Amino acid sequence: MPKRVVLTGFMGAGKSALGPRLAQQLGWDFIDLDDEIVRAEQRSIAQIFEAVGEDRFRALERNALAKALDLESVVLALGGGAIETAANRQLLQQDRETLLLYLEAPLEVLIERCEQQKLERNAVRRPVLEKRAELTERFQRRRPLYEMADWTIDTTGQTLDELVTVVVARWNEAPWNQPPER
Repeated sequence: MPKRVVLTGFMGAGKSALGPRLAQQLGWDFIDLDDEIVRAEQRSIAQIFEAVGEDRFRALERNALAKALDLESVVLALGGGAIETAANRQLLQQDRETLLLYLEAPLEVLIERCEQQKLERNAVRRPVLEKRAELTERFQRRRPLYEMADWTIDTTGQTLDELVTVVVARWNEAPWNQPPER
């Protein structure tokens, strides 16, 4: 039985929104990897990128991921780009006690969700949303990496509650929850 669930997917996939609800349903804790980095560095992701660059941010991300993968009974939300780092993928693929879950949706749906978040919750502005060609290229580059996950859940047209129900039902039907054969 997995000791942790890691959520991956592009921005707008619902990792940070679904994660706490799924953790509550499982009776586990929720960790947002980006929030852990922000807390440790005492500055925003944008400020970290600006101050030390992407390479240093990715090193911080890898260290935070390694620490999080030592924990049990947690649902962990990765940042959208975490899966691009080979060291992060290696950590996730070698960890037999982690269930990697890809939250999938078409790019148009993901963009719409990000724009909705900005309007409804005054969420962080994502400059890449204004550069559609770059955004599309990034999505296409990451999608095969996301698809290496243990499970893929299509999030299109489903509420967070419906998604939790889908994941928990699949969890309950998984081999680790089945009685041993006699």
